[in-house]
Amino acid sequence: MPQALRHTLLSLRDLLISAGPVALLAATLLVLAYLWLDPTPPRRVRLATGPAQSAYDEFGQRYKKALEANGIEVVLVPSEGSSANLQLLRDASADLGFVQGGSSDRATNEESGIQSLGSLFVEPVWLFYREDAVKKGTPRGTLTSVAQLRGLRVNVGTAGSGVPLLMDKLFEANKVERGELRLSRLEQTPATVAFLAGELDALVFASAPESLMVQMLLQTPGVKLLDIAQGEAYSRRFPFLTPVTLPRGVVDLARDMPPADVHLVATTTALLTRQGTHPALLQLFAQAARDLHGPAGWFNRAGTFPSTEQSEYPVSREAERVIRNGPAFLQRWLSFWVANLVERMWLVLGIILAALLPLSRVVPPLYEFRIRSRVFRWYGQLREIEHRMEAEPGNTQALLKELDALDANAGHIAVPLSYADELYALRNNIQAVKRRVAA
Repeated sequence: MPQALRHTLLSLRDLLISAGPVALLAATLLVLAYLWLDPTPPRRVRLATGPAQSAYDEFGQRYKKALEANGIEVVLVPSEGSSANLQLLRDASADLGFVQGGSSDRATNEESGIQSLGSLFVEPVWLFYREDAVKKGTPRGTLTSVAQLRGLRVNVGTAGSGVPLLMDKLFEANKVERGELRLSRLEQTPATVAFLAGELDALVFASAPESLMVQMLLQTPGVKLLDIAQGEAYSRRFPFLTPVTLPRGVVDLARDMPPADVHLVATTTALLTRQGTHPALLQLFAQAARDLHGPAGWFNRAGTFPSTEQSEYPVSREAERVIRNGPAFLQRWLSFWVANLVERMWLVLGIILAALLPLSRVVPPLYEFRIRSRVFRWYGQLREIEHRMEAEPGNTQALLKELDALDANAGHIAVPLSYADELYALRNNIQAVKRRVAA
């Protein structure tokens, strides 16, 4: 190996050894910070959706596809609907879930450990009825209020969907007694089959227009949608309800469906999460919500959703930041995993660097001491020989032999070239002592 390369490698080795304690301390602090912050999210998350072919199920599929792009597996947890999703979150059987407004007691929301990632879309109350079934009571075959459902066979959905609770409030507001209705609580698919077969006169959904059942029933001949002209009054009685309008022709412009504006009332569905869900996952879901629910829809203009206003639950800080400002700066240029790691560790990295900077000043003196000690430790033996020379004048040959051995050892000392002057100074001093002994 060339001498120049050998001396360079020697210098690097000594420098690394001198800086070793500081580097070890830095590595230990980084590991402790990583374990404490837990910056890497799990690669698997559970999302509570709803019944098959419902709007919740459809949106669940879209979220699953959106997060797969970042290496996150979204496990869809089917349920009866909104109320069931809320219970799954409270039981920690799901990490996130779709829940419509008014599904829980508002007084307990802040105590439940559940947060909101914002409102995503409105869910109108779709009250479909068969025209031929209501012609007996109304010659025109058209219903104009909830009170006219008396005596009809009405399906209000399963208890887990939250629709029965909502309809109970609407029936009570319209002074409709339970005994005046023939209620059933079938799931969406069997209820729709029974409705189309004539076994039901009316059925109620609370769902986004993306629901396949809603899309199909809106275009089915002989099926009408209840126009709730008192929507504004309902919203004053029930804060979780909002009056909305289904615009004329929005279902099918070519066929002019519906042929006139239809007034409805709607709840607002939010994406909720339980306490303990990783913050990075909340950011990803909030970003997906911006992409999926940001465009204009049947009942909203572009940019209306997702929204953090008038939330029934505390809003997650991560979600609020993404909804207002979009993705973090680093995530626009780097992969999600790298950007997330840097974003969650940069503050700790700054603190560690600030703490290690004063310690780093110890490295150069420590390096210098390590190199010079290889030379200086031989001066102790040289001085001892000088003392023996004065105490034992007749022991010249033994002293010269020891000095020769000392000089040979000094010739094998390896030091960087920048410290070679001290090595040669040692060898000159050895030769000086030899001359004195020989004289």
